[in-house]
This record gives sequence, C-alpha cells and structure tokens, in this order.
Amino acid sequence: MNTGAATLGAGIIRIACRHSVAETLQRLESLLKERGIIVFARIDFSGDAGRAGLTMRPEQLLIFGNPKAGTPLMQTAPAAGLDLPLKALVWEASDGRVWLAYNDPQYIVQRHGLDAVLGANLAGVVPLLERAAGE
Repeated sequence: MNTGAATLGAGIIRIACRHSVAETLQRLESLLKERGIIVFARIDFSGDAGRAGLTMRPEQLLIFGNPKAGTPLMQTAPAAGLDLPLKALVWEASDGRVWLAYNDPQYIVQRHGLDAVLGANLAGVVPLLERAAGE
C-alpha cells in the first residue's frame, strides 16, 4: 500500500499524489482503459466553478467500472448502485499538495451487507489508484 495512504473515516481512503490533479487523473484513466475498465465520466469541479464565475482549487472526479465486477454486487444488493460505479476524486489542497481519495472496497461490501468474497470484484483497482498517484 502507498505509504502516503490514510483512512479518512467512513470508508474513504486518501493517497498523497506525486503529480498534478490533471496528470494524476490522466494516468489513472490510461491504466483503467489498458485493463478494459470503462471510464464513464470525468467531472472537472474546478472548471465548472470557473464557468460559474467562482474560483476553486483544481478538483476532478473520475467515474469508472466494469459491469462484470459490479453487476454481481448489485444483483445481490441493488442499493450497492449508490456506490457503483467506482469513483476517484483528486484535488489540490490549500498547501499545494495533491490528494486522491476513493471508497475502500471493503467498506462498500460492509455497507451493503455483501459477502466479503465480493470485495475482490472491487479491490483489483486499488493498485491502479496507487500507481496513478505516483507509487
């Protein structure tokens, strides 16, 4: 695990990044696509804020998943769709450091009362998240 990783509570994992927000998300998007994982959307919160006449430090969200991995969870517990597809949030803090955060796969499994075995369906992306952050 990335030595800069920390649990923020409520199942959120935070990893320190070695790259800018845009570069971290580009790295993650490339890694996901290389493995056949679908990237559904990229939301540029700071860009949207700027278009609304507001200022905000760089912050973007990537929404991604694999129906073969997520569907079994939602077949068992339809409300798991609240946490799927998976998401990675990357932002620049006021001190200039960049962070990547995501929901801990085990938290998603526990939250929806799923069999722990189904956690493996989600955990495969964790190394990709860590690599994108710069590990």
